[in-house]
Amino acid sequence: MAKKSNQQTNTSGRKIISRNRRAHHDYILEKSYDAGLVLMGSEIKSIRDNKVNLADGFVQERGGELWLMNAHIAPYEKANVWGHTDPRRPRKLLLHKREISQIITQIRERSYTAVPTTLYLERGLAKVEIAIARGKKTYDKRESIAKRDAERDIQRALKSR
Repeated sequence: MAKKSNQQTNTSGRKIISRNRRAHHDYILEKSYDAGLVLMGSEIKSIRDNKVNLADGFVQERGGELWLMNAHIAPYEKANVWGHTDPRRPRKLLLHKREISQIITQIRERSYTAVPTTLYLERGLAKVEIAIARGKKTYDKRESIAKRDAERDIQRALKSR
């Protein structure tokens, strides 16, 4: 019998590689977009090995294009030494022009932030889900933690019945 993969697979054929839990804690996420990534060959192999961390990542606009900044994709272990690149190098995001202009407008005019929430493989291609987000204040964070604890207590009470 084949070994089960530890990666999650959605019904749509998405294989989730990495989630950014910190984004859900630090931001109020509003609208999300799916974007492709421009990668090198060794980077896609690292992604398939789950060597990705999106926790410090953010999206930045440069010259009318969107770039994924500070997302860590570890160098592929079996690649040659000369092929290694900076693990936190900027990576270009591939979106439709209309989506890019919408995101740039939100970032510039409404002072929102674009953060990566999920990195996944779909039909062999690496894609990242980015969300337009507003930063949470400390009292917002405390409020969401209190809500989560209350929900947990309710679930425990229902379970014990």
